[in-house]
Amino acid sequence: MKRIPLLLSCTLFVGVAIGMVATQFLHAQQAPPKRTELLTHDLAGIAGKRVTVYRVEIAPGAAAGKHRHPVDTLVYVLEGTVTLEQEGQGPRTLRAGEVAQEVPGVIYNAKNPGTGPATVLVVSLGEKDQPFSVPVE
Repeated sequence: MKRIPLLLSCTLFVGVAIGMVATQFLHAQQAPPKRTELLTHDLAGIAGKRVTVYRVEIAPGAAAGKHRHPVDTLVYVLEGTVTLEQEGQGPRTLRAGEVAQEVPGVIYNAKNPGTGPATVLVVSLGEKDQPFSVPVE
């Protein structure tokens, strides 16, 4: 009679352990976003300002990670679907052909909820000495 509760407890323990290992394995396989700079140029007639254009590819199920932009940033979805999370607001879904603005100083995270790749074109406008993006813990 005492064997059944012991067997159920062991089964539960093994199931939880397998679930924890599988979760770590799946998270470890997410590729980081691939960023390809396309253009960086000083803005004509506006001293100290520059424009930077780059492409970001986000793998299926992956995320860009929490970040903020110290400069004005526009995001245009070229391919796939992106869920854009903005601090203080609910997530919004952007599909190919849609655009969003990421306001300087606000924390964002872009995720690819789909099963295929997501590619966005990012345009940053701001001070020459500012980075495009700053990771946030």
